[in-house]
Amino acid sequence: MPNVQLPPKENNLFKRILKCYEQKQYKNGLKFCKMILSNPKFAEHGETLAMKGLTLNCLGKKEEAYEFVRKGLRNNVKSHVCWHVYGLLQRSDKRYDEAIKCYRNALKLDKDNLQILRDLSLLQIQMRDLEGYRETRYQLLQLRPTQRASWIGYAIAHHLLKDYEMALKLLEEFRQTQQVPPSKIDYEYSELILYQNQVMREADLFQESLEHIETYEKQICDKLLVEEIKGEMLLKLGRLKEASEVFKNLIDRNAENWCYYEGLEKALQLSTLEERLQIYEDISKQHPRAISPRRLPLNLVPGEKFRELMDKFLRVNFSKGCPPLFTTLKSLYYNTEKVSIIQELVTNYETSLKTCDFFSPYENGEKEPPTTLLWVQYFLAQHFDKLGQHSLALDYINAAIASTPTLIELFYMKAKIYKHMGNLREAVKWMDEAQSLDTADRFINSKCAKYMLRANMIKEAEEMCSKFTREGTSAMENLNEMQCMWFQTECISAYQRLGRHGDALKKCHEVERVVMSTLLPNGPREEKSHNAPPRQASAAFSQGSLGSPVLSWRSQHFSEITDDQFDFHTYCMRKMTLRAYVDLLRLEDILRRHGFYFKAARSAIEIYLKLYDNPLTSESKQERNSENLPAKELKKMLSKQRRAQKKAKVEERKHVEREHQPKNQRKKQDEEEETGGLKEELLPEKLERIENPLEEAIKFLIPLKNLVADNIDTHLLAFEIYFRKGKFLLMLQSVKRAFAINKNNPWLHECLIKFSKSVSNHSNLPDIVSKVLSQEMQKIFVNKDLESFNEDFLKHNATSLQHLLSGAKMMYFLDKSRQEKAIAIATRLDDAIKDKNVKTLIKVSEALLDGSFGSCHSQYEEYRMACHKLLPFTPAFLPALSEVGRHGAALNPTANCDVLANET
Repeated sequence: MPNVQLPPKENNLFKRILKCYEQKQYKNGLKFCKMILSNPKFAEHGETLAMKGLTLNCLGKKEEAYEFVRKGLRNNVKSHVCWHVYGLLQRSDKRYDEAIKCYRNALKLDKDNLQILRDLSLLQIQMRDLEGYRETRYQLLQLRPTQRASWIGYAIAHHLLKDYEMALKLLEEFRQTQQVPPSKIDYEYSELILYQNQVMREADLFQESLEHIETYEKQICDKLLVEEIKGEMLLKLGRLKEASEVFKNLIDRNAENWCYYEGLEKALQLSTLEERLQIYEDISKQHPRAISPRRLPLNLVPGEKFRELMDKFLRVNFSKGCPPLFTTLKSLYYNTEKVSIIQELVTNYETSLKTCDFFSPYENGEKEPPTTLLWVQYFLAQHFDKLGQHSLALDYINAAIASTPTLIELFYMKAKIYKHMGNLREAVKWMDEAQSLDTADRFINSKCAKYMLRANMIKEAEEMCSKFTREGTSAMENLNEMQCMWFQTECISAYQRLGRHGDALKKCHEVERVVMSTLLPNGPREEKSHNAPPRQASAAFSQGSLGSPVLSWRSQHFSEITDDQFDFHTYCMRKMTLRAYVDLLRLEDILRRHGFYFKAARSAIEIYLKLYDNPLTSESKQERNSENLPAKELKKMLSKQRRAQKKAKVEERKHVEREHQPKNQRKKQDEEEETGGLKEELLPEKLERIENPLEEAIKFLIPLKNLVADNIDTHLLAFEIYFRKGKFLLMLQSVKRAFAINKNNPWLHECLIKFSKSVSNHSNLPDIVSKVLSQEMQKIFVNKDLESFNEDFLKHNATSLQHLLSGAKMMYFLDKSRQEKAIAIATRLDDAIKDKNVKTLIKVSEALLDGSFGSCHSQYEEYRMACHKLLPFTPAFLPALSEVGRHGAALNPTANCDVLANET
């Protein structure tokens, strides 16, 4: 029934449908649709059917919505309104490619429809289809050359495509149309000028940029940025004298900005150390309260000069009482000479302050206050903790606590020391003590919760966070609502260590859904500004145009962050915040590489690999939990299992009853359960009994390969998956990429030997595959056999325990008769070993337990005793270590070791 024109009565009803849709009066809109469609003459009116479908979609009836919209489109396939509605429907389901196709079809029928062009341009920039975006913005510019957004949008399209010349032409043409007097400061005009200058700098037009910024300096609001741009451009143009004056003025304005000092040094071209130090000394005299001109020279000077400057720097800060002093100096700890000087100075301070209240026994004058000794001891505790001398660190922090038992920083540091020692329970105890001193401090509360999660105290962590979450809802739900991703990722690791793979995978899938939805650009959470005002929209629709729908859907965390940018595509052009807008687009492009997703994906892949190697059954799960949990926890777990079984029976009974319900009643129930369906899918019991764990692991791997390809762990995880799938070319691809990043990585060494051994064991590979594998592996192994390759690896890494452990594992893997020698290499604790820290030693003990060296219980006990002598406070090496703790530690070596890593 194509091209049917509605008579005045029905046309007025149609306009009322539009008004109801815009005002979200969907039920009234459906009534008016029914009034039109009940007339036999217009029962198949395509645009009314399409509007009915769009209205039903807003009520959550997606199947019916698609049915009506498709029917309307079939009835009037040449209606751009029907195609536009179909595109809006596709966009609401985040099928953006399909939505764009629909918009393009609509434009074929009405090429100058502004609303469709705007909707199309929004989707194109959201999906980063920059070529298409440029074409669409050009059409909008032709149709509306007097609108500011038309010029700006077209210029931004060229800028993002790095066509700087055209972008600058457009911006200049637009700027000349702005009637802003030279004496007037207008914020939007100022932003336009700064954006224009940004494009010039990115195009390497340094002279033009400098002239531009000097010409319009008086009309720019951000005076600081003007000076910074001047300094940068003068440096690049080689006008060093002028640049030095600019950077001196900037330092006078902010003496704590390290970048200004770097620019000043480049401008002055200081060749000798004395000249550089003189500059910092002069600035320090001009700004006696500034820290940077006294801190930066410490990076430059060695030996006695360093001692002299460090002595002055430390005394001032200890007297003043500066808690972050160690953090300020931590970047110097790569230099052993400077570390020893710092240690000598501060220990002498401590000795002298105890005896005579001076930094040195040879001083006279006013004595130091008692708090000076406190901050010295606090610094020494951090210093020795950084060096791995935890016993000394504990002595100093205990002495500080004894003198001032009400300072939160001291208990926080004590907890940190215990964490680095591997005693997580004790760390939790002292962190809880710290937060009890100030229960209104959200930071210390979060730290306490984090330590609890790392000690596998999930329930206690949730209760700790509940002090700052909304009342009336569980802390877990509220933390999820607040996008508290650190809590979720720490929960994943805790569940993984406890062997609760189902719960860990549930959290991983929640994060994966969040981030996978960002891998494809997300649809809009629309604002009112996207729609025309009701009357205008109604009039526009009657002329064949359609405003965008206001759709409601649940988004979380990363998807919400990505989705939020949709609102800014029009807002920023309207408000002229163009620099911030471009920065936002670039931030969103790299947001998907966030460490939170990598951590969750890695845990998921490790769990799926474990489930593939050891498939879980009901019996094995019960046996596993019986081994890993104490009696009290086991009782809770069994009770939870019984409740889950009972719930499953109830659900099954409901399903049977539902099958006998009338069709209409079932549909209604479907609608009511629609919002809760997503949660019901993620059942821990089902997730840990997945039929194809490797395929599920690949789903987590793909985003890592696309977005985090510069991390070697991405490719080594890929190898582990493809190794189990027997995909030799993909295994080769993974090890080659990892080899290119770091050929001396210990995990990579294990993968290479396993790969080569697997290739040699498969003689039935196709000739072309065998030829490729042989050629590529020859480049890596350089004509060495596996034993020689492994011996060379051990020889070149004789002082690294992590490398020795990997080499020893492969020695046993290649020749089981060399067990004793392999264990002797892995358990070396002599002075030549550099990385004898808690993290690495626990890795070795776990390898002795998990079968990497076969059965070696007696060797494990000997090694545990040796480690206990070395680290007497670490629970993993205590003689009375329970079987529960021992097995729990072996569940996930990586996760346990990561917990012990130093925090910045």
